[in-house]
Amino acid sequence: MKQIIYAISDSSGETATIFSRSMIAQFPMLEVEQKRFSFINSAQTLQEIFTQAKKDHAIIFYTLNNPEYDQIVKKLTQEHQVLAFDILNPYLKRIEAFTHQQASHEIGAARKLSAQYFDRIKAINFAAENDDGKNPKSMLEADVVLLGISRTSKTPLSFFLANKQIKVMNLPLVPSVQLPKELWQVDPKKIVGLTTNEDVLQQIRQQRMIAYGLKPTTNYSDTSKIQAELKYADDLYQKLGCLVINVANRSIEETAAIIENRLNLNSI
Repeated sequence: MKQIIYAISDSSGETATIFSRSMIAQFPMLEVEQKRFSFINSAQTLQEIFTQAKKDHAIIFYTLNNPEYDQIVKKLTQEHQVLAFDILNPYLKRIEAFTHQQASHEIGAARKLSAQYFDRIKAINFAAENDDGKNPKSMLEADVVLLGISRTSKTPLSFFLANKQIKVMNLPLVPSVQLPKELWQVDPKKIVGLTTNEDVLQQIRQQRMIAYGLKPTTNYSDTSKIQAELKYADDLYQKLGCLVINVANRSIEETAAIIENRLNLNSI
């Protein structure tokens, strides 16, 4: 069964898109097509979207800061008899009642240039400059030092955390390559060792070889080599006394959440 999902917003639509994906992920049997309608700026545009939504039998998720547009959508929802979820205003009203403060209804408020924004940019630049152990001295400046053998999600995890204003350096572990002396100067509480399951890693590496147009069975994906690398990493983690996370079958978001909680990183 194919289900079309609309994400509608008078801003970027990122919140509506992410929220809708989280909801629909609970229905794995659905074949989903997602459409995003961003920066809505007229009632006519909303009318056209809802007319098409009825034809598509779409489910709608929307965030509209403009009170006028919000009322228009509520009216259109009844007129066209479509399933639509307001994922902004009901929560704002409850927060207003609880705090006795009025919401600004400012479009794009979450993206305002602020100290947090610039901290995020700095963290992203830091992650880029220190990807794959480019500058070992930066370990002492990092909030988190990620360690792991090849294909344990070090780089994507670094940038995911960087988007939360966390300065991350990642260092690839290769048994034949000497570790930088700076590693032993870092507080173990800031170090995270990434590991995985042998079979999962082998499959990932084989797929990597295929993507390069090579045979899947190479030294890179050899069982004995993978076992040796995993043991080398595990032995190092024990010596360091650092947090160890098995990333097999875990999403980047899940791994990042574990790191934030265990290392008490207060990100926004």
